[in-house]
Amino acid sequence: MLSGILGMFGFSVIAGILVTVMVTPALAVTGVTASNGIGIFDSLPEFIEIGKQPQRNEIYVTDTTNPDGSAHYVPIAQVYSQNRQEVQWDGVSQFVKDATVAGEDRRFYEHGGVDLQGTIRAAIGNVSGGDTSGASTLSMQLVKNIYIQEALQQPTEEERKAGVAAAQAGTFDRKIKEMKLAIGLEKRYTKDEILLAYINIAGFGGNNYGIESAAQRYYGVSAKDVTLAQAASLIAIVQEPGARGLDSPENYPANQERRDVILKNMFVEKMIDQAQLDAALATPIDPTTVVLKPYTNGCVAAHPYATYFCDYITKLIPELDALGATPDERKANWKVGGYKLYTTLDLRVQTTAQDVLAAKAPAGETRFQLGAASTSVQVGTGRILTMAQNKTFNDTEAAIADPRLTAVNYNTDREYGGSRGFQVGSTYKLFTLLNWLKSGRGLNEVVDGNARTLSQSAFTNTCTGGEDGVNDGPFGGPWPFKNSSGEKGNRTVLAATAASINGAYASMGLQLDQCETKNIAKALGVHPANTMDNPETDRFENRLESNPSAILGTNAIAPLTMAAAYATIANHGVYCKPIAVDSVTNSDGEALPGQTRDCHQAIDPEVAATAAFALQNAMKGYAGNPKDGTAMMGKTGTTDDFDQTWLMSSSSAVTTAVWFGNIVNKYPISKYAGGLNNRHNIAKPININTNKYYPGGPFDQPSPRLVNGAGITLPSFVGGTVDNAKGIIEGIKLTYADGGQEESAQPAGVVTRTDPAEGTVMARGQTVTVFTSNGALKVMPDVVSAGLTYNDAAAQLASSGFVKVSKTCVALSSPTDPYIGKVISSNPTTGAVTRATDPVVLGVGAVNKSSC
Repeated sequence: MLSGILGMFGFSVIAGILVTVMVTPALAVTGVTASNGIGIFDSLPEFIEIGKQPQRNEIYVTDTTNPDGSAHYVPIAQVYSQNRQEVQWDGVSQFVKDATVAGEDRRFYEHGGVDLQGTIRAAIGNVSGGDTSGASTLSMQLVKNIYIQEALQQPTEEERKAGVAAAQAGTFDRKIKEMKLAIGLEKRYTKDEILLAYINIAGFGGNNYGIESAAQRYYGVSAKDVTLAQAASLIAIVQEPGARGLDSPENYPANQERRDVILKNMFVEKMIDQAQLDAALATPIDPTTVVLKPYTNGCVAAHPYATYFCDYITKLIPELDALGATPDERKANWKVGGYKLYTTLDLRVQTTAQDVLAAKAPAGETRFQLGAASTSVQVGTGRILTMAQNKTFNDTEAAIADPRLTAVNYNTDREYGGSRGFQVGSTYKLFTLLNWLKSGRGLNEVVDGNARTLSQSAFTNTCTGGEDGVNDGPFGGPWPFKNSSGEKGNRTVLAATAASINGAYASMGLQLDQCETKNIAKALGVHPANTMDNPETDRFENRLESNPSAILGTNAIAPLTMAAAYATIANHGVYCKPIAVDSVTNSDGEALPGQTRDCHQAIDPEVAATAAFALQNAMKGYAGNPKDGTAMMGKTGTTDDFDQTWLMSSSSAVTTAVWFGNIVNKYPISKYAGGLNNRHNIAKPININTNKYYPGGPFDQPSPRLVNGAGITLPSFVGGTVDNAKGIIEGIKLTYADGGQEESAQPAGVVTRTDPAEGTVMARGQTVTVFTSNGALKVMPDVVSAGLTYNDAAAQLASSGFVKVSKTCVALSSPTDPYIGKVISSNPTTGAVTRATDPVVLGVGAVNKSSC
């Protein structure tokens, strides 16, 4: 209070002095009276808040668990607009405090915010033609620095420059304003609070602000641990950071000169003794004493295993509710800094993912632009556990010339990392499968698996004409497609899923509403990675397409999106939006919530369990299956040109997406070393390691109703007429197809078989191919057991249509044998099926081989 009173008294004296001394030249020109000049003081603002200054934000990830099972966090990145780390009073060496007072304001603890002696000296300098320098106290400098910091937070470069220039202007009105506000500071804050605020706000060269960051940058120690010589050297910077900052050896002599002045002032003020002074003065400022600690700002300097995740976190800032009420407020608060973000990334599984990607997908591949990425999410929470890719993160110009570097995050959407995603191939078949099961159809139902050409207009799409415009048709013209391995024939849906047969899924799509398939995908969080639409086209690039080819995976989607969708199947049909921030701590140490878990029931649990059963059956045959005893489900995906390959795999605890393919262009991965197995070779070690730290249990049991479905059991038509078969097939809502004639022992025109065979559970609308007999085959009659003579047997065969009958003698052991002269064998044998034109040889009993 005494300091404030003296300050106000001093200000009254100063006002009079300044009006009569400093303002006199202006009054002579303008004619303004002294009393009007004093009125100016009364109109100036009196108070200013010290407030929070920009400082570092820190991002943390887990690397293990604590004994109590909670996550153990480690810092992986610092992100800031200004390299500042505010410290408390006890976090600053007394040498720093004393050096600041000795170097910047020796009467700091004596005045009330304005140093009368210094002001008079500056006023006399003004009268003699000088400027107002030399009058600034620490409190006044703090005011100036607060205005500079406010200027630096302005949105445009032009506004920032103008604000800084105004805060540093060597003008009378600016100095007067500083004086009044400095006195206001002294009223509201203690001397120690003002000194600490100045030490935390001052610029120390480059982007270094505050004593803690400066001490770490230039001497590699904390502000509480600096030596006397280091403390004075650091404070020597604040008056002229550009000329005395320690980033450049060229500044060392100027810094040492000012440092020595400060040290001598400290001695005069009895802050140090002679021995301390001598030792400090003898300490050189050169490369042996200045230890430049590398800057750690930004994700390019983050933990090498977490750079892309770091960048993803920075892109999430506008969405973090803990940082403010609106996106703009959140970005502004992040810029001010001081936050600690505790995130979901787990280095125990991240390091394995990153290492295997680097080994299996070399970043320097020269034949084509090879990309590979992997991301894992926790089932039931959406927490992102890994985010890795084969390229090294770099958001500087260096990435332009070096193909091993990129700032594009292949795992995320465009707005979170610049990627437009990749066609997902057959991994998208999941959504047709879910639609199939949702409609009451079953896994054991049989569909046509043949490659063929279908008319796009044959597919139902109730989205046509809706808000997504041409993305939903109407579609016309032919749609030719092939099966990657040339598969033919009918398949159960279960088998078609495991073998990823395009023809079967096209057949399923013909019976479903493509709009519903699209809506199911959207319910599982699926959307194009290109979240920014191109207004120059009539197609919405940021919305899913539902054309027939989408069944086979033509939409371009991010791995993270697909991982979250597949995790829904493992989570009983509950979709959880991916999250990356568990909790937040602000600059005051206050714990704030992270991203809210956003989960909802997207599909029926019965449908999810049955889909999981089909995906488990598929995963059994994949090389990416860890086969470590953990129940796994999965689905591969390959585009028609083999330029993109995928493997989705999941336990009941963690879902992992692996993409391996072309960043641009269409080099066939099937021709690359490892071929289509690269995705499996990447996924397997990731799954093994993930299962170790996040063990999964069994999946839910499938629904018997949805395994069998509401299909039609095909009856037998063998031996019946074609008309009868066709009538029944069409009557039970199946499609009849004529398979033509085939050789058979049945009478000509009789049904010989069907494809699929009798007893097969058929999906409605599927095709049953009926084959009929051409009557060309005969059943060999029995001409042996009746003891017929050759002539009688030959006549009987001739009456049955056999035209090439001959005999051979079969010698018997006794000339009195009753079978002499009788047929005792036939070739073909009795009951054999053969053509009527094929030779028939009858064996006739005889005394010897030449006497029959």
